[in-house]
Amino acid sequence: MKKSRFTETQIVGILKEAEGGIAMADILRTHGISGATFYKWRSKYGGLEASELKRVKELEQQLSEYKTMVAELTHDNRALKNLIEKKPLAPTGKRDAVDYLVGEEAVPITRACAHLGLARSSYYERPRSKAKADEPVIEILNQVVAKNGRWGFRLCFDWMRNHGYEWNHKRVWRIYKEMGLNLPRRTKKRIPKMPRVPLIAPTQSNTMWALDFMYDTLHYGRPFRTLNVIDESNREILAIEIDISLPAARVVRTLEQLEEIHGLPQAIRLDNGSELRSAVFMGWCESKGIELKFIQPGKPQQNAFIERFNKTYRHEVLNAYLFENLREVREITENWITIYNEERPHSSLGRIPPRDYRAQAENNTLGMSA
Repeated sequence: MKKSRFTETQIVGILKEAEGGIAMADILRTHGISGATFYKWRSKYGGLEASELKRVKELEQQLSEYKTMVAELTHDNRALKNLIEKKPLAPTGKRDAVDYLVGEEAVPITRACAHLGLARSSYYERPRSKAKADEPVIEILNQVVAKNGRWGFRLCFDWMRNHGYEWNHKRVWRIYKEMGLNLPRRTKKRIPKMPRVPLIAPTQSNTMWALDFMYDTLHYGRPFRTLNVIDESNREILAIEIDISLPAARVVRTLEQLEEIHGLPQAIRLDNGSELRSAVFMGWCESKGIELKFIQPGKPQQNAFIERFNKTYRHEVLNAYLFENLREVREITENWITIYNEERPHSSLGRIPPRDYRAQAENNTLGMSA
């Protein structure tokens, strides 16, 4: 719309000239307006004073501002209602909203809870801090992992149960995952399942020992070997001999040391290595009345107990450390043997350590003989 060149106050003044007796033709000629414009002005502004016209304009301005405020409030109210209906708050969020209404808006607690659909009992009873409740479990897990960094969840949980901690396994597993303690699992190609021939473990100690060699290197590349000896009846580590070279005479010397501590077994299960096929070793075993059960070449699964132990030893010791010298390898291995035999739960022994299993077996044998 084209803007008028006269203000509303000027228009009211022109109308007052006509009311004062000035001829219409003179008013039109003086102000340069047409008769139609004059009569339009008179129909709109006739009878108004300049002060009244100003007051009308102020009221119109206030009314426009009020309309804008009402429109904004209506829009916000509708938006809040839609938000509460479409995305209901969780109890924690509703408690925070009630706190705001009570503290900032002075709304009674009963009404605030009713508006937000929150029971007053839920408002007053605040949830316990999960982190605070989990502190004892976190502390024990940190202790176990700090001492045995290569243990997974099952070993940690079994150790905790063996030491009198009765926490539910699901709770311990949740905390274990939240602490980021999961060990990466190395996957490998699965071969088709073949018929399994059971390898029966003896029930009495010193019935069958298993023996095998392992190979590793120091951090600067020098190789060394280990001679591992276990008792198949309880999976107890009898000896781990470590050196650059382990000939047949050294194997015999290790078994002679074990004879002074444990006695000798009825039989030894072993592979076909040159040290174990030597005349020195086989002649000594024959003189001691020890039967040698050699596995078939290329069939390590026939000596499965020692092979499974070798995997654990490599995972928890050989792959877990960089060794400076043989003395360090021996010290770390000796400490680990104590933990393995006396603390580490074994899944095939009812999730108890080998020494505890051996003690139970001996007690059962004594009870039956009595």
